[in-house]
Amino acid sequence: MIRVLFVCLGNICRSPMAEAVFRKQVQDAGLADAIAVDSAGIGGWHAGERPHRGTLAVLAAHGVDASGLCARQVTPVDIRNFDYIVAMDEENLDGLERLGARVGERVFRLLDIVPDSPMQNVPDPYYSGNFDLVYDLVERGCAALLQKIRQEHGL
Repeated sequence: MIRVLFVCLGNICRSPMAEAVFRKQVQDAGLADAIAVDSAGIGGWHAGERPHRGTLAVLAAHGVDASGLCARQVTPVDIRNFDYIVAMDEENLDGLERLGARVGERVFRLLDIVPDSPMQNVPDPYYSGNFDLVYDLVERGCAALLQKIRQEHGL
């Protein structure tokens, strides 16, 4: 089983959105038995909460199932146990490094793998309210991630 963890600051906006979008892409590709998906936040402020209402609304608008999403904080055990740890921005990468992660082939920002991406960081819609832009970036990033995993693992 290939394990993928999406990470943002509080695990209520970007990373649960990525978890839900990627899970759908994995299911649509018939790879649910090969790829497991989760998300977590650098901070634990929202642990136990459902995603932000803006995240839930944009996922529903695109027909993406958000059931089972619940915020939690990333741990050093996650750093060891996940094959791919995908941060939403530079600040999240810094937080992962403080937990012992080494940025590289298995720890990177989501948009680092999107060819010709106009942005490097997925902006936090908690502050901007721009959940539609974030959804578009996450969808493109997740598609690139699935392609990367398929190529690297012969799926």
